Amino acid sequence: MSTATLQLKAKPGSSRSELVQEADGTWTAWLKSPPVDGKANAELIALVAKRFGCAKSAVSIHSGGGSRFKRVKVDLP
Repeated sequence: MSTATLQLKAKPGSSRSELVQEADGTWTAWLKSPPVDGKANAELIALVAKRFGCAKSAVSIHSGGGSRFKRVKVDLP
């Protein structure tokens, strides 16, 4: 099992739900959920898990839980 760490910028309250890798290697996550009561973070975890084909339990927000700039750890199968 390997681990990947993603640096990403979350954009909650967007009209779409999408995860895109930028040219510089960082990621941008457009999230439909508002940044209230952890809803945007939950959507982010689900989006990352779907993108990398792993369980939601394999994805964790390493730092930046309350910020737009986050570091996310993914345990890859």
